[in-house]
Amino acid sequence: MTKLPNSIDMHVGSRVRMRRKTLKMTQTALADALGLTFQQVQKYEKGANRIGAGRLQHIAHFLQVPIEFLFDGAPGESMKDINPLTFDYVPDFVATSDGLALLKAFTRLKDTAIQRRVLNLVEQLSQQQRAPVAP
Repeated sequence: MTKLPNSIDMHVGSRVRMRRKTLKMTQTALADALGLTFQQVQKYEKGANRIGAGRLQHIAHFLQVPIEFLFDGAPGESMKDINPLTFDYVPDFVATSDGLALLKAFTRLKDTAIQRRVLNLVEQLSQQQRAPVAP
């Protein structure tokens, strides 16, 4: 019987991955700092293995974030504790290499008119994907 990852473990792992990628850090570099193998870091990031409290504190310190950052937006938070400006899709988007690359490239655009044109293009493309295909 295969044990399924816990949703909180998966969430914390995705936040670790997002922060690591934001810092342009490899899994190997994080593993070396923690005295682990990169495979163990992979398992943490996928939520396959639970991160112990001491190691979680060490990871947060090494990634230069408070521990709370790793739990932000986690499933099961009470509504009063959720920041209304936090959107669940943002961490998932930034955790992907394409999402991070798009975010970095977009923020390098200094001309607001060009930023608006890029946004309009992406919105148009996403609308085309949602439109039903005519027979």
